[in-house]
Order: sequence, then structure tokens, then C-alpha cells
Amino acid sequence: MTAALTVFLVDDDDSFRESTQWLLEAAGVDVIAFSTAKDFLAQIKTQGLPEHKYCVVTDFRMPEMNGFELIDEMRRLHLSSPVIMITGHGDVPVAVEAMRMGAAHFLEKPFDGDVLIETVQRIVDEPGANLRNPDGAKERLGKLSPREKQVLDLVCAGKLNKTIADVLGISIKTVELHRANMLNKLGARNVQELVRLTLGYE
Repeated sequence: MTAALTVFLVDDDDSFRESTQWLLEAAGVDVIAFSTAKDFLAQIKTQGLPEHKYCVVTDFRMPEMNGFELIDEMRRLHLSSPVIMITGHGDVPVAVEAMRMGAAHFLEKPFDGDVLIETVQRIVDEPGANLRNPDGAKERLGKLSPREKQVLDLVCAGKLNKTIADVLGISIKTVELHRANMLNKLGARNVQELVRLTLGYE
């Protein structure tokens, strides 16, 4: 990497934190790791933030202070760092709420290490990572048919294809077709990008 980049990694799982730190450092990223959100905030209050690019990668489910509470406290302290929220499998509703609160992105465990590296590098270079473009997002969502919008709402609520099929009274194959058409129309690659659009991020 040509420019300095620091990731503040906050996760109470020792093995995950250590392996993720190793992964990022192997890609040339400086990592400062914390086992609790309170430890991270304590250091930021005393030492401040770096002058170069940085972001926060935090788990949602942590004792004492969870990811939501961390974002709230960062906002109170006027810390505008982009935040990548890590959630457990099936925690899409949690991730949606995290992005409503200002998180720039979320990743579901387990995730590919290259995806994390790419996300970190992209987020720190994304102008206004915590800002939204509701008009642009609305224009893209306007391309969807009424049925595709129904599928989109259920996908973003964390529902599986089988559940979506039951709710809408259609076959699983039809759900899969709507999902594929929806992703193609919106130019989205995954659920994370669909959620960003529904929250008003371009």
C-alpha cells in the first residue's frame, strides 16, 4: 500500500482478533487491536486519532459495550471514523440497524479475508463514508418491479429464500429469479450492498 492506513480492531474473541490482526498486517495495514470498546475509547481520548487514513472494525456482540453502544459513544465524542461492523451469521437485521446508525459497511462472519482487506481499503478512500445519497439510491431502487421490491424488503430483513417464498406465496426458484434480477438491476453484488441502498447510500 502506498499510503499509511490504520485499522482500530475491536473484538472480544481473542483468536478471531489475533488472526484478523495478522491478516491485515500481512496486507500492509497497521492494526491497533482492543478486546473491549471501552479500551479503544480510552486510548482515543488520551492519544487521539492518526493524521493518515484510518477506520474502525468492530464486532457487534461484545460484553460491557456492544457495537451499537460504541457507535453512539463515538458520535457523542464527534469521532467521524468510518466503521465496519462485524456480525454473526444471520444477523442481517442487526447490520441494517448498525448502518442506520452510521456504520459504513458490515461483514457477516465467517467472511473471506480478502473481502475484509478490500472493504477496509475501499471505505477509507470513499468520500463521506458515513454520508448518504438518498436521491441516487431512490433512483436506482425505482428500477425494481413491485414484486422485486417485496423480495428486497424481505432479503434486507434477513429472511431466507424459503421463508420469502412462503410469505409471498411463490416458489423458491421464483424467489431466486427475482433476487438475481434485483441484483442485476441495482448493480449490487451482495446483501450488504442491497442494505446500503435501502438505507439511502448510493
